[in-house]
Amino acid sequence: MSLQVVTSGFLSLVQDYGRYGYQSIGVTNGGPLDEHAFLWANRLLDNHFNDAQIEVNYGGFSARFIKDTMIAICGADLSSTLNDQPIRPWQSYFVHSGDVINFATPVSGMRCYLAVKGGLSVEPQLSSCAAVLREKLGGIHQDGAKLATGDCVKYVSHQHELAKRVPSLFIPDYLKEITLRFIPNTSPTSAGKEALQTFIHNTFEVTQNIDRMGYRLSGKSIKTELHGIISQGISFGAIQIPKDGQPIVLMRDRQTMGGYPLLGCISYLDLSKLAQSLPGTKISFTPIDVDNAEFELLTHKRFFGIDL
Repeated sequence: MSLQVVTSGFLSLVQDYGRYGYQSIGVTNGGPLDEHAFLWANRLLDNHFNDAQIEVNYGGFSARFIKDTMIAICGADLSSTLNDQPIRPWQSYFVHSGDVINFATPVSGMRCYLAVKGGLSVEPQLSSCAAVLREKLGGIHQDGAKLATGDCVKYVSHQHELAKRVPSLFIPDYLKEITLRFIPNTSPTSAGKEALQTFIHNTFEVTQNIDRMGYRLSGKSIKTELHGIISQGISFGAIQIPKDGQPIVLMRDRQTMGGYPLLGCISYLDLSKLAQSLPGTKISFTPIDVDNAEFELLTHKRFFGIDL
């Protein structure tokens, strides 16, 4: 009872909610870059929030279903088809044995999530099956590798159920100009007040140098009061300012320690927007109070039943 990979695409990875509790030994979280889309795909199928899915980056992925089941796709519009018929993201569908799903090229956004009823059956490593290439952890072969043509991912067959769709209120637009909220760093590792003002009052652009570890931005060079800091633990969404003055936003597969001055941290819920931003996207930044950011995150976790 497997999903057979027909074409592997640029970067297609097995991801659950992530690997938590191991940063003290240098192991990063992994997990979905666009948490919003990932969680909605599981919710459409009444799955557990942690059930494993396939994160399809940039498209070029196709797979054949060997058993009947319900599926859901959420996230970017990657010109998806089911048996050569167009299908839309943010919906669930029933698939028969032998059906083929295909993700071609991005129309909007850059990552789409494919979930199956009951989740994909993948053995965990350190409590998670999330694939992290750099650490060679997770995935179907427990080596962090992306899915390859011919790979098979197990799932349990399910009968037809009523199809569902995400309410339009919760379906984002993947725009070419976005604003991200961030919590400024006021600790001794801060890049400084002048750097903060430069960051707030200028627009930056997503470069070609983006991956699951981090997003490099370009724009007006940010001068920092510190040339470096003693390495410290760094969080998802942390904004580093390296020597060239061009910001780096750290993502799911980031290293666990860093020594660049920090401007702050992107609001957790806004990171899904960044994860769907193609090179050339214009980004502006605005501060948010930490109490408001925490309240939003708690509300989000309660809604999706996240109990970590």
